[in-house]
Amino acid sequence: MNIAIITGASSGIGEQFLRQIVRERSSFGSVPFNEIWVVARRSELLETLKTELDPVRIRIFTEDITYASSLNRIRDELSLTKPSVGLLVNCAGVGRTGLFEEAAREDAHNMVALNCSALAELTSICLPYMIPNGDLCSYATGPRIINIASSAGFLPQPGFAVYAATKSFVISFSRAMHAELRRHNIASTTVCPGPVATGFVEKAAGKPGAKTSGFKSLFVVQPEKLVRKSILVSKKGRGLYVYGISQKFLHVASKLLPARFMIFLASHLSKDAKPSVLADDAAAQVVPDSSSEAVQVPADAVTQVRPSAATSPDSSSDSSSVRAAVPEKSPLSGTAGEPQAPLAAGTPETSDAAAQILSRFGSKMP
Repeated sequence: MNIAIITGASSGIGEQFLRQIVRERSSFGSVPFNEIWVVARRSELLETLKTELDPVRIRIFTEDITYASSLNRIRDELSLTKPSVGLLVNCAGVGRTGLFEEAAREDAHNMVALNCSALAELTSICLPYMIPNGDLCSYATGPRIINIASSAGFLPQPGFAVYAATKSFVISFSRAMHAELRRHNIASTTVCPGPVATGFVEKAAGKPGAKTSGFKSLFVVQPEKLVRKSILVSKKGRGLYVYGISQKFLHVASKLLPARFMIFLASHLSKDAKPSVLADDAAAQVVPDSSSEAVQVPADAVTQVRPSAATSPDSSSDSSSVRAAVPEKSPLSGTAGEPQAPLAAGTPETSDAAAQILSRFGSKMP
């Protein structure tokens, strides 16, 4: 029995792989896979897809593959049925945008566990059911592995730090597997798209209705076309597939240009690389005081206050206690005002007020 295994098959790119693989036919019109095992956490979505696409061949595994018990159940089922795995699509993934310092600890753990550990472990589980068949056929007809990476893995991504790092792992691991498994006539294709029109951005941002915005929105691609091309290049045995002209340019640039410059560019093109509290977020932001009162901060002031600039428990509720952190007038705040008054005698040059102002320009230095 020849089977295909698809993780993350309930939605997004994984769903498109399922939809297209179900329609796959050989040159003689027969189906290439007797069963298609779909793995995801949301059973109701998998059941709907099974009913719609192929109630006979699709087999559902409602599993969270970040858990060893879930991977063991897939391993045990493979051991029981002893199929030949003709195709493994590692599509399950998760991402979170925003500054690392503001992220929950479990977000980093979940990204590494699913994007890296689960992908590598499932590949290890499936290889004993791929290699024997690969040794008996040619490279053109051998088993295939498709690992969904991302162009985010080409370079460090401020505001997307952990996700980009996990995709860098996928690229490195998958390309190494391609070299190792070549002697068994198995191809491991690494797919690196840019932004894709799925629900990924909404989940990554944690905001309902969120979409790719700004400069990146110009390069959003449709998952149907991405998956169709990915299947074609996998059949040809290619090791790396960068989808889209813009992402090919980024891939080349990441190899030729200094990493420091690329990081600088990425940080200024991504709003996720900036602090979550910005001066233009509202007409005024409220900075909590140590007492029951609060100080209203004008929108034209620097509102990202370092913890060291906050008032101490012993300070009074007078608004002067936070003047060092939030200047009343600043010629650098984007408003027309008088030139900044010179610092009083004895004021250290590295005061919190100066540090806050300089920090707005320090990040622009490459």
